[in-house]
Amino acid sequence: MTGRIFACIAHRGGVVDDSALELLAAAKEIDATASLTAIAVGVGSNLDAACSSLQVSYQEVWKIANEALAYPNAELVRQALVRVLPANCTVLMPQDHFGIDLAPGLSIKLNAAFVPDAVAIDGVEGNSLKLVRQEFSGQVSAHVACDLSSGAVINIRPGAFKPETVVPIAGVVVDKSAGVGALSAKRRYVETMVAEASDVDITKHSVLVSIGRGIQEKDNVSLADELAEVLGAAVSCSRPVADAKWLDKSRQVGSSGKTVKPKLYLACGISGAFQHLAGIKGSPLLIAINKNPKAPIFQVADVGIVDDLLEFLPLLTEKARELRGVAAR
Repeated sequence: MTGRIFACIAHRGGVVDDSALELLAAAKEIDATASLTAIAVGVGSNLDAACSSLQVSYQEVWKIANEALAYPNAELVRQALVRVLPANCTVLMPQDHFGIDLAPGLSIKLNAAFVPDAVAIDGVEGNSLKLVRQEFSGQVSAHVACDLSSGAVINIRPGAFKPETVVPIAGVVVDKSAGVGALSAKRRYVETMVAEASDVDITKHSVLVSIGRGIQEKDNVSLADELAEVLGAAVSCSRPVADAKWLDKSRQVGSSGKTVKPKLYLACGISGAFQHLAGIKGSPLLIAINKNPKAPIFQVADVGIVDDLLEFLPLLTEKARELRGVAAR
């Protein structure tokens, strides 16, 4: 393959997103030497803390600091990256709201191939990179070939690539800020709307029983409540459940909901769209229950159970009560 691999790192308040290690894992699937050659790229204003944490896992970190980049505006970030990145490089970034906004236009500016929502790497033959992406809400896996001769911009689905255990290293930070120059955009940041606090904070729980469209109706939410009570967990949900008002919006996990970092995530009747997976961080033990064996959630689950949720949950609750010595209500 030609060109080096760059990973555009998501970060907030100096804290690097867990997807940083997932991008490194994807880079290694493309090039086995990526642990030595892949470059992390941090873009923003105050980057010292983020760059320091990236040095532990990346041999080289490019710092692109500019006051105009204090808020992640894709127009401005595109300008900055185009002025700094070399020709014919491969750029990886998360398939999240910002990555979806940034990647297509960046590929045009770099005259590079663009592949959204990649869930697997099938290998490289010469300059041809073979990837797998999902279409029609995950019902179809599309195998595509990407010509790397003029570079590529690839969105990586959150959770699709499991990060390896990283042996801490002492990478070097290279300041590329001077090459950015003046930045301007037609859109501007106005304000951040903070959601109201609720009685249950799903971000504080180590175990989540999360329900999706497969729960079918509001009355069935009680099945998840009973299991969560036995496990000492909280009940969370995907967007369809929140939109139907079966659970409060504050219980929603995903790119338009809360970001959670539990130790155990039980996905019940959740298809596994990237918008939902984007809200699950920290590589928890993910157990998926879905009657559709082709549901995308099984691509990232550690344990997959193909069964009717409404029949399986009561049995799981009963077994959990037995093992924990909890009496039925």
